[in-house]
Amino acid sequence: MISYLHGELAAVEKDKIIVEVSGIGYGVFVPGQTFSMLPPIGEKIKIYTYMNVREDAVQLFGFLTKDELEIFKLLITVNGIGPKGGLGILSNLSVDELRYSVLSGDVKSICKAPGIGKKTAEKMIIELKDKLDIEDVLNNAQGTASAQIASSTTDVAHTEAIQALVALGYGNAESLRAVKAVALENPTTEDILREALKKMM
Repeated sequence: MISYLHGELAAVEKDKIIVEVSGIGYGVFVPGQTFSMLPPIGEKIKIYTYMNVREDAVQLFGFLTKDELEIFKLLITVNGIGPKGGLGILSNLSVDELRYSVLSGDVKSICKAPGIGKKTAEKMIIELKDKLDIEDVLNNAQGTASAQIASSTTDVAHTEAIQALVALGYGNAESLRAVKAVALENPTTEDILREALKKMM
């Protein structure tokens, strides 16, 4: 099994990238959102991989973070979602948006992925709800140490702000994205909500 590839980004194709490692070019299927985060051609890249072995093919699916790979592995445990389906979901939703969509029962957002119908989305929510945690979304919400969520009180404030935005008619994924973008120290729910609304207008 190939756990990850660390080499040179040799080429970018329609739905995959080519990573050259020791003179061998590995074709790796990646989510659509990954293409905008790739380094320039010729630069080094490390990509975490899942190897799918079928009777007629051996395929590599790749992700820039271990977190994304773990979510992908969870997705393909759901009956009816294969590797291509899991990749399609992660092309439409970030891992945090997917977590929140599952935890909030947002079938509509999940159904935006190609090939994922309402029944499959509902099954995915039922099967994954107990395996995901809203705290993972909130703890990953800010990218720098100074902006990390510091206390359970703040966790509650972020969750309440997301719920308030959803109650106002905004989508689950959209609300999560706006709240994640708010970087305040020890904010109240009202502080977060006010700043998030500014970003959504």
